[in-house]
Amino acid sequence: MVITVAPKKLVAAVSATLAIGFLTACNQTASVAETDYGISATSQIIVTNEAGDVQALRPNVSFDLSAKQAAAVITIDPAVRKQTIVGIGSSFTESSAFVLAHLEPDVRAEVMQNVYGAEGANFSLTRTPIGATDFSVEGQWSYADVEGDVTLKHFSIEEDKNGFSKAKYPNIKDETFDVLPMIQEALAIKANQDESDLRIISSAWSAPAWMKDIETFYIRPTPENGYEGTGGELKPEYVGTYVDYIVKYLDAYKAAGVDIWGLTPVNEPAGNSGQWESMHFTPETQRDFIKDHLGPTLKASAYKDINVLIYDQNRDHLEDWTDTILGDEETAQYVYGTAVHWYSSTYKVYEDALERVATKFPGYGIINTEATIDDLGKPAPNGVSDPENFQESGWFANDEFWWNATATDWAYSAEWAPNAEDHPIYTPVHRYARNIIVSLDHWMEGWVDWNIALDHNGGPNHVGNFCGAPIMIDTNTGEIYYTPVFHVLSQFSRTIRPGDVAVQTSIDRGDLGDDSLHTSATLSEDNVLTVQLLNTTKQSVDYVLEIGAQTAQITIDANAVQTVRVQL
Repeated sequence: MVITVAPKKLVAAVSATLAIGFLTACNQTASVAETDYGISATSQIIVTNEAGDVQALRPNVSFDLSAKQAAAVITIDPAVRKQTIVGIGSSFTESSAFVLAHLEPDVRAEVMQNVYGAEGANFSLTRTPIGATDFSVEGQWSYADVEGDVTLKHFSIEEDKNGFSKAKYPNIKDETFDVLPMIQEALAIKANQDESDLRIISSAWSAPAWMKDIETFYIRPTPENGYEGTGGELKPEYVGTYVDYIVKYLDAYKAAGVDIWGLTPVNEPAGNSGQWESMHFTPETQRDFIKDHLGPTLKASAYKDINVLIYDQNRDHLEDWTDTILGDEETAQYVYGTAVHWYSSTYKVYEDALERVATKFPGYGIINTEATIDDLGKPAPNGVSDPENFQESGWFANDEFWWNATATDWAYSAEWAPNAEDHPIYTPVHRYARNIIVSLDHWMEGWVDWNIALDHNGGPNHVGNFCGAPIMIDTNTGEIYYTPVFHVLSQFSRTIRPGDVAVQTSIDRGDLGDDSLHTSATLSEDNVLTVQLLNTTKQSVDYVLEIGAQTAQITIDANAVQTVRVQL
């Protein structure tokens, strides 16, 4: 779906689908059958698919006690309850703010309503950087760039609120808009609705350069240094100063009306080979940093209730960090849980690792804090740059790209790892929906996407690391493209809310492939059971949905994300 300058059309379409109270939507009422819970069961079915449906309603189905036949059977046990959901959403970044600043303020306001409003995606969990990242417009800055300023006298968050000059960027429509105003606008939207919470997780990509042993934000890999790029480490004498820097950030944002819910010590502590702003910890040094510095300082401050998340990098090394940090009782007392990213594979979710961590460390949350279609447009054999296999329009305003196996990532290249087992060419919508559904089915409490909006090239990005985003905007023409990924995230966010509890699911795919169907389920406080499904095949699939003794036969469209809601 492409929307040029009339985003209200999207709000209207979504509102018509998920209007006030799910049982009254479109005046559809299923036949009612008594469940084994002693209450009536009525369903609502919502679908987003490759055929072009966006959060569209399907006819309700009846539940009864009769046996049914289908290609697959999905069984839900609402009595077996697991983790409590904290939210689903996307991130605030300088690049996103820059792109949105290219829209007229009233048009931008409609986009923001589509993202954060109760009639839009209604995102409830988000992330924002502390200082510069690869998705800063120009990069390589912090809030305390005066070398040796150990008292942080010159600390300032001005970079987050000073906007973008029209003299420098002629297409800018609002010179005052920046990442902090973007957050404040989102919070204002939330303040005007019943469910006002927007939980924000903050992560630094790097300490100020002078606090690190390399005395710069990163050293990129080059032939001259043997491709040994690095982000460097904190100098021992500045470990405490870095903690003070984080607290100064919390103070400054609180003064600006922004309360931070969660915090990670640093983004991607295992490093990124010095590709952009970064800083290294090992599991052991991060354990000691939290135990001896960050944890005690926060506990003694006004931020004693902030939720500290460890790690903040790829799932394949999750257990190395949890075993070392959560396995240390002195450190674990300061920790809420673990943050992870998805970049270790284009299709694996690492649910076995999630299960082991949840079993070994019960009571500690797991949240996905970053995911994106990275390296958008990387050349690859038979991939997105092959003119015989890819439409000329590319990924912008082209839903076909997002619904088919056309994307590649950082590990797919002729030089590095062609057809690597964990990084094949993939379907963007499948990667998102699979990762969210399977994660929630295996103890994930929250899931956050990376940049909410980027330009038509997947930027701006000061290091050329172009990526996809749920919303992409042509900064030359003002055209706004809500990608299929946005609609899928919106569907999940609108039907999985903070406070919902994940419940037990099982799936018998019969003769279908292992990746054909994926499912998860959550239960709200008012006993609405929400079942999420992904069909990765090009054919519709009939399945039986079992909830206790009640069953219904349902069809999921080809190449589709489906939500089934049942009032228990």
